[in-house]
Amino acid sequence: MINENKWGLLYCPRGGWRSNKRWEKIEKVLKAQNVDYDFVQSENQKSVERLIKMFVNNGYKTIVVVGGDSALNDAVNCLMQMNTEEREQVALGVIPNGLMNDFAHFWGFSDSDIENTVASLKARRIRKIDLGCIRYTNKKGEKCRRYFLNCINIGLIAAIMNLRRKTHHMFGSRTLSFLCSFILMIFQRLDYKMHIKINSDVIKRRVMTMCVGNATGYGQTPNAVPYNGLLDVSVVYHPQMTQLFEGIYLFVKGKFLNHKSVHPYRTREMEVSSNALIGIDGRLMNTPVGPYQITVIQEVVNFLIPA
Repeated sequence: MINENKWGLLYCPRGGWRSNKRWEKIEKVLKAQNVDYDFVQSENQKSVERLIKMFVNNGYKTIVVVGGDSALNDAVNCLMQMNTEEREQVALGVIPNGLMNDFAHFWGFSDSDIENTVASLKARRIRKIDLGCIRYTNKKGEKCRRYFLNCINIGLIAAIMNLRRKTHHMFGSRTLSFLCSFILMIFQRLDYKMHIKINSDVIKRRVMTMCVGNATGYGQTPNAVPYNGLLDVSVVYHPQMTQLFEGIYLFVKGKFLNHKSVHPYRTREMEVSSNALIGIDGRLMNTPVGPYQITVIQEVVNFLIPA
């Protein structure tokens, strides 16, 4: 039987020449703080779910993902396949190590301060958190669901995130890849036909982008928190080119909701019908067939938060 205090540590490399150095730094901190852990490394998205399952089946009560939003997304989707009793036994933690670490940043975990992050995780302060959930039909006609921690992006931002991932492999630099994505965005389709039902409102028009946030949504749902049983929604209509640049400026400054083209909502559930691209926690998903529902599931995952 596994010692209850032993961590199951899942390392998800972010690629690039710095990857090994980053792990050496994390490993050094873990040893310095006398953390008792077993280590596995993921090769891809499917292996994350398999390895999380392996940790749970072997009795680990603390599972720490060294990765970003996408790796955390895979981890919670694996936990949500388990029965409530099994899931209740496990606490999930994160050491930020991804291309995007928005959910870790929401809680104040820093990419650079590994010492503080590890010390906080050791304190084992647990908070039950909400998850968003998208229910949809895939191309084979199967009913599917996918959970998210941070947000779902529909439309332009999902397209930018897709470009950012592709350009990141070319440039290696986050800033360069993001700037390149914005330049390439000019050649992208800038609005999408959407039919949206939120509370008593029905929106039937062309929309540039929409973010449904369980947390800060990469700055697009800055007031969302993953513990109030609600989702924040930002619907952005198609602004003129000058307004678009003003929007980018406000987004960078953290004042996204101040832009006149942004229409904020708060809801427990909504329905969307659109062929626009969808990104879940920073990763593109296959576009559903027909309408899909987005809801919030309250207090379902034990998450380790700063002490």
